[in-house]
Amino acid sequence: MICGLLGKTLGHSRSPEIHARLGTYEYRLYERQEEEIPDFLRNGEWRGLNVTIPYKKAVVPFLDGMSPAAASLGSVNTILRREDGSLWGDNTDVTGFEAMVRRFRFPVAGEKVLVLGSGGASAAVREALRRLDARPVTISRSGEYNYENLFLHADAGFVVNTTPVGMFPRMDASPLDLRELPALRGVIDIIYNPLETRLMRQAAERGIPCCNGLYMLVAQAWRGSELFQGQPIPESRVEEIYQEMSRA
Repeated sequence: MICGLLGKTLGHSRSPEIHARLGTYEYRLYERQEEEIPDFLRNGEWRGLNVTIPYKKAVVPFLDGMSPAAASLGSVNTILRREDGSLWGDNTDVTGFEAMVRRFRFPVAGEKVLVLGSGGASAAVREALRRLDARPVTISRSGEYNYENLFLHADAGFVVNTTPVGMFPRMDASPLDLRELPALRGVIDIIYNPLETRLMRQAAERGIPCCNGLYMLVAQAWRGSELFQGQPIPESRVEEIYQEMSRA
């Protein structure tokens, strides 16, 4: 069985490491331009795909069916090619983010949470936060709430970065200055390369609990691998793999 990751730039990806620990299938990296996506989805020789930046929404029109969560979000990060050749999409980022919030015990219930970015990952994070009884607010460059009017949200308790700002190789960048948000009690950056972003360093300097996106990455891959293989995998593997990769 051949599975893999579809994206535009994948040299930084740790997904092959994770999937090698979850199953015996071959896992490939598929770097494609947007115009190549239709042919790749219809004719590629793969059984299952993960989808990453910037194609989580772009793949949706080419699917034959989706899970309720993926359909409501309009964003997909997992695709299965079924026996009849039809393509079915799901979004395991929601599961992955929920698992991470619980693992690190971020008390988001009832809290205003600023979600930086408006792409596919942002949609999944906002859905997970709603399930956790938080109040997500989208911050984007051109939206109603943006980086120029952060003062409107000085009462926010948490920030989640779903943008690629700060990702390898541009590790000196940060999406915002945490000094603008004096009430913060937690910072989550779903970037996992590097393991400590500039945003996280500023949080640590201010004594604010923070985490990167590695646990989310492992947890969403765990659920995706179950779908690829059609069988359950003990959830304890998520913590084991996370610990192994944190030490690497």
